[in-house]
Amino acid sequence: MMNVLQRCVLVAHSLIGFVGLAGAVRAQTFANVPARIPQGSPFNNSYSEHVAFGDVDQDGDYDAVFADGGDCCNDQNRLWLNQGNAQGGALGFFADATAARFPAVLDDSRDIEFVDVDNDSDLDLFISNTSQVANQTNRWWINSGGVQGGSAGFYQDQTAARWLNVGVNDGVTTFSSVAPSLALVSGGFIDWSCDASFADLDNDGDMDLVQSTYGLLSSGLVPSRVFRNDGQGFFEEFNPSGFQLTSITLADGAPGLWCEGVQQHDTTNSTGQFCDITEVAVSLDLGDLDGDLDVDIVHGNKYVAPRTYHNRLEENGGVLGFRDVSNAVMPPDWAPGAGSYEQELGDFDDDLDLDLYGVNWADLCDSTLRNDGAGFFAAPVSLIGSCGRDNEADFFDYDNDGDLDVIVASDSGQEKLYVNQGAGGNHALVLGVGLLPADTTSSLGVDACDVDQDGDYDLIVANDAGQGSAFLENLSLVSDTTAPRLARLEQAPPRIAGVAPTVVRVQIYDNAPWYVTARNATELEYSVDGGAFAATPMRFSGGQIFRGELSGTLVGVIAYRAKATDEHGNTNTSPTKTFSAVAACNGAPTAYCTGKVNSLGCTPSIGSSGTPSASAGSGFVVDCVQVRENKTGLLFYGSLPFAAAFQGGTLCVKPPTKRTPPQAATGTAPCNGSYTYDFNVRIASGVDPNLVAGATVHAQWWMRDLQSPSGTGLSNGLAFTICP
Repeated sequence: MMNVLQRCVLVAHSLIGFVGLAGAVRAQTFANVPARIPQGSPFNNSYSEHVAFGDVDQDGDYDAVFADGGDCCNDQNRLWLNQGNAQGGALGFFADATAARFPAVLDDSRDIEFVDVDNDSDLDLFISNTSQVANQTNRWWINSGGVQGGSAGFYQDQTAARWLNVGVNDGVTTFSSVAPSLALVSGGFIDWSCDASFADLDNDGDMDLVQSTYGLLSSGLVPSRVFRNDGQGFFEEFNPSGFQLTSITLADGAPGLWCEGVQQHDTTNSTGQFCDITEVAVSLDLGDLDGDLDVDIVHGNKYVAPRTYHNRLEENGGVLGFRDVSNAVMPPDWAPGAGSYEQELGDFDDDLDLDLYGVNWADLCDSTLRNDGAGFFAAPVSLIGSCGRDNEADFFDYDNDGDLDVIVASDSGQEKLYVNQGAGGNHALVLGVGLLPADTTSSLGVDACDVDQDGDYDLIVANDAGQGSAFLENLSLVSDTTAPRLARLEQAPPRIAGVAPTVVRVQIYDNAPWYVTARNATELEYSVDGGAFAATPMRFSGGQIFRGELSGTLVGVIAYRAKATDEHGNTNTSPTKTFSAVAACNGAPTAYCTGKVNSLGCTPSIGSSGTPSASAGSGFVVDCVQVRENKTGLLFYGSLPFAAAFQGGTLCVKPPTKRTPPQAATGTAPCNGSYTYDFNVRIASGVDPNLVAGATVHAQWWMRDLQSPSGTGLSNGLAFTICP
């Protein structure tokens, strides 16, 4: 953290060139400082649609990337490298590093997203492109660090390799919905994308993709799609319907691809019978809306009410699925009118759920919709002074007072900053006056980040029409002292130790943009039987969810808690939960004693498969082979072993004993008969209250053998212990 003198020097340096506006700047919280960023062609004169912050070279400061082309043409996306730390220069000053570090690709980009697709701890890029100018696909640019074995912060275009089986649908193993005519030889498929988002939708530890589209000439009718990560950063479409389109459009009456039910435009059904995935989508957002720790989808629409899809992972027992619940969770009889360009999720009322900020969601006026905690949203509240053609909003805490404010990029001129009034003001958002420098540019995107590490959040505004993007320095110098808030730590169930890890998730909320909170240092702390706590990392899973894994080999009473530390050193810990893990159990079935040779000279032999369990219900089969075919037999059992002469053989189970129902041996030839009995079924039936976890059982088969002197036969014995 900088001391006071360093901060004063930095502020003074930042204001060079603004002496003539000194009075105005001092009245503002943000100052436009062009000296901090590249200027002129080709570094800063594009049709920039989106800006994103991330530490591309892993040197501890935030760099910036831009999606360029947008409303104009094919262009080069750009990288501005923060000159602090590894670059040896001043923090918060940027130099263009595009030529050295980005692939030389001209495309018409509307969105660029940082995501670690291959779990190697460096940031890769996904670029959403539109085919408005020329047919093209969305692109995968992979960071050369990590498993790639190169230098972090240098990118390779791996589009051709990272899309799997696009346009291929054999109805057996691959189920692409993309019409073969739209698949591109160079990888991917023709689409009109404006936004994409990533989350671990299926809770398997990697980031999956939700890709929106607005369709040819903003017509809609083209489906948004979901792609699952194979764990190595390669993506194949999630299309449980198996349906494949023959053109770009998905017609009403066709299956909903990744969403339950049949496609029906503007459906009001929320039961899973119908869904609508053909929106004019300019933006989409992911987050856990209903508090069940899986990631849901808020899907924008430019002209009508945006849609909401709940992830059904928990309801389906771990099987991924989505249901269109738009009509159920949004306010009744509400429609936003035309021009709904974007929405943003954030907990602006500090009640530990995700609320909505809608850009132009009420006839060109911005609106807020509060979440009730169960994923249902209250009626929209329009914001005074918000009516105008705006394009993007971001939640961030501009004044570090602990609650989320909103910055809005305006397509019609002056950016807007809405100030959260906090708990005392019912968390109302009020337009701030005089906080931002005057602006007349057409802005399409804005992101907030502490690029100079002075404790407050600065802004970069992505401008359209070649007007040059802008850096707005936060001059407040108020340090962030608000710790992250952790909620809904997942309860791990009791388990038997084994190879599979114990997975737990937690929600984390902070007074920062979600993409900054996503990089909070988050750990899962755990102890065994009251011992010292150790820690294992948790990973961002999208929305406000973090995911951690505890070793499946732990045995005992496991106490665990989540701990999060933000970039400014503020730390918080969740309440502690516990679960029990017992050693792996197979019942240790062991044969003992000696079977009786039957009248044909064969010795019946007892055996088993599966695990004896008090909870499984079935699956532990006790068998006997080398018996006479079609002869009646039964399994009897007790709690103690024995070895006494009995019916010409050896009794291996000490009385008293209980017996199972008689059965006829299978088989068609002498000595190839057999018996089978699922002992877990008997345990589950409750007919014998002594058959509980931990009980030891000794069992033996008895059978008819009329040609023997005693008329009976006996197998050897089997001992086993019933597992939980």
